[in-house]
Amino acid sequence: MAHRLRFLNPKKTLFLLCDIQEKFRPVIPLFEGLVTNANKLTKAGKEFEIPLIVSEQFPEKLGKTVPDLDISHAAAIISKTQFSMLVPELENKIKTIYGEKPCDVVLYGLESHVCIEQTAIDFLSCGINVYIVADCCTSRLNQDRDLALDRLREAGCVITTSESIIFNLLRDKNNPKFNVIRKLVNPPSLDMQLAKYGFSSSSGSKL
Repeated sequence: MAHRLRFLNPKKTLFLLCDIQEKFRPVIPLFEGLVTNANKLTKAGKEFEIPLIVSEQFPEKLGKTVPDLDISHAAAIISKTQFSMLVPELENKIKTIYGEKPCDVVLYGLESHVCIEQTAIDFLSCGINVYIVADCCTSRLNQDRDLALDRLREAGCVITTSESIIFNLLRDKNNPKFNVIRKLVNPPSLDMQLAKYGFSSSSGSKL
């Protein structure tokens, strides 16, 4: 099982955006914060030219991905009924993009204790390093999210935040993407009540 902290290689990393759909908006207490933080991360991934695959859980009933998120660059938008994102269509798309499989996946969306958790289990079982972006994950109850993050850490996932992922990819002020990324991260990420983990986005990063 692959589970270690390392620098991400954009050419060997996959972003997975899981089920951030309209019908969840009124029932997820931290939904607006999720969308704001996920939008920042998704835009950064686009700048770094990291492939993005989006899933939608039973969109006929739960709606499409929220229009607040720009997923126009997504390599695929996959409808699913099973909770894990790792359906045959996604597996085939990964093979098309990478030839075999990525080294790392960056996973975010909802719900943390259902689709995020089951997707992570599947990717860990494939020997792929999984980064869970905690400030871009929610559940209807914070306790479900928090306990899921505990389980996922114990299972071998790297539990992190959107800004940590972005700066991991940037690495150097001389990176040609610096000025674009600086504009993305100067507005602080929204606080997702992750106090248990010591995560706080209230101060932000100033570049």
